[in-house]
Amino acid sequence: MAEAGDGQLLQLRQEIDRIDGEILHLLSERGRLAHRVGEYKQAAGSMQFYHPDREAEILRRVMADNPGPFSAEQVGRIFREIISAGLALEQPLRVAYLGPAGTFSQLAAEKQFGHSACFIPVSNIAEIFRQTDSGATQFGVVPVENSTEGAVNQTLDLMLDYPLQICGEVELRIVHNLVSAIPLEAIRRVHVHYQTRAQCRQWFAQNLPRVELCDAPSNAEAAQRAAADPQAAAISTLAAAQHAGLEVLAQGIEDNPENSTRFWVIGKIPTRSTGTDKTSIVVGGAHRAGSLHALLAPFAQAGISLTRIESRPARSARWQYVFYLDFLGHQQDADVQTTLQVLQEQAAFLRILGSYPKAVY
Repeated sequence: MAEAGDGQLLQLRQEIDRIDGEILHLLSERGRLAHRVGEYKQAAGSMQFYHPDREAEILRRVMADNPGPFSAEQVGRIFREIISAGLALEQPLRVAYLGPAGTFSQLAAEKQFGHSACFIPVSNIAEIFRQTDSGATQFGVVPVENSTEGAVNQTLDLMLDYPLQICGEVELRIVHNLVSAIPLEAIRRVHVHYQTRAQCRQWFAQNLPRVELCDAPSNAEAAQRAAADPQAAAISTLAAAQHAGLEVLAQGIEDNPENSTRFWVIGKIPTRSTGTDKTSIVVGGAHRAGSLHALLAPFAQAGISLTRIESRPARSARWQYVFYLDFLGHQQDADVQTTLQVLQEQAAFLRILGSYPKAVY
């Protein structure tokens, strides 16, 4: 039986087919142009195909120009994949992340680089730094802070151990799920990453107060261990649960519904100023009264907004500290250059960890 309005529906579908053909033609044309850009770079002796600053500018422009009905973020994600596919025509990027497959680190890496990059899972954060520093991968994606639990201290410490630059940031909404092959009442153990456990304290207290919590190095590894343990569950991503063959028993069990993690993209390339950037530094003051004020005052005087301050014990002396600072602006900006010069005169130690585009979405 024919549907009412079949003629009109057919017309609409034919119009969609026509537009799909135009999109395909334009994608092919864009791919050819991207290939020509790569050839030009090779002829000029440049092997740097990926430019986070250029990508951020493209994404911000198309999101700002978006007329709807798709959301700005949806448009950004589509264009991220188009850019990723274009880069893969020249040289698929190799990106290290904290594995195994299905971790939040993998999701962050895919959000930053698109699905056409080559993602390399490694066993720990230190290995991400080693892989990137050695050139085995061009970039690494490392967690730096969680909105609930604060800094990832290992990442901060390793930034001082390796001559790498921060060249991008990713913000990822974190959703934790209880997954298992057995019903809730049969669970005796939960395999869970230590930070995940801290982010789900209230849920555990209310729903599984007597189970044993077993530390796992990542959420994806937790899912794999639960799959091999007939009395266990895990807290993991949906992707890790599917990969391990587990069912979702409870979704979104994090205590803070706005729980998010920020990641740094580390590599060996500098980025230019885009006008919407952050800079990260680590600085140490003399061990005397007022030294922290002396380190922070130049930012206030220049009207530069600090977005993060984190202290860590200095390795050079007991009970002395260095401070990790994030602020708005790029080290190429005139006001930032002046401020860093003043800070250099005040500080006992200063290292610029990188300037990079702010997370786009």
